[in-house]
Amino acid sequence: MVVAIKQFDEDKKLLVDYVEQLDEEKVIELANKLLGDGIDPLYLLELLNEGMNRVGRLYESKDYYIADLIMAGLIFKQVLDLDKVSAHFNGRHNHKIGKVLLGTVKGDIHDLGKDILRGMLEANGFDVFDLGVDVPIENFVKKVQEYKPDIVGLSGVLTSTVDSMKETINALKEGGIPERTKFIVGGSHLTEDTCKYIGADGFANDTSTGVKICREWMKRDDGRGVNDD
Repeated sequence: MVVAIKQFDEDKKLLVDYVEQLDEEKVIELANKLLGDGIDPLYLLELLNEGMNRVGRLYESKDYYIADLIMAGLIFKQVLDLDKVSAHFNGRHNHKIGKVLLGTVKGDIHDLGKDILRGMLEANGFDVFDLGVDVPIENFVKKVQEYKPDIVGLSGVLTSTVDSMKETINALKEGGIPERTKFIVGGSHLTEDTCKYIGADGFANDTSTGVKICREWMKRDDGRGVNDD
């Protein structure tokens, strides 16, 4: 029993390492093994996200290139599509805990972080509408009015997107959104100060933090909340 637990812990560490190394075959193989050993699919995604964060740091230090980021994202999506993962989340979340509208703001065509956040949110029981990349302000305004999300998520990798995020949120607030609607902005360059400048309710430098913030907001929202038990 002790040996099995030790091997399980080693496999979890290896999975993170394999994601960092962009070893697609080993990630899929080990993910399937861990699922067979009974790992919670949500915890599996958290391990993958830890590996993704390492990839992101390697990219920031210029040890990895944009193609490596794209590869990491493709590996993540493949794990999301594994039968045991998709079946778990589809069966678990027949009742959605909240609605999120996502989009990469005008002037930025990066979608990797946004796409992974979307997958993580869906795995956590959120209904997500994705506007895509380089989204004009008027598209955000139109879709928010149609979709009526609980949370609006704005993504931007480039530092120049800070003003675009601010302008988008200002336009949405002027458009008369419900008071309960929350705004979260995402990007590795964001800080508490830029979040305040933008006018968002929260910010995240990685997808795990973004999911936790969204879950916490829904827990506080008049009984529609999230049960973490």
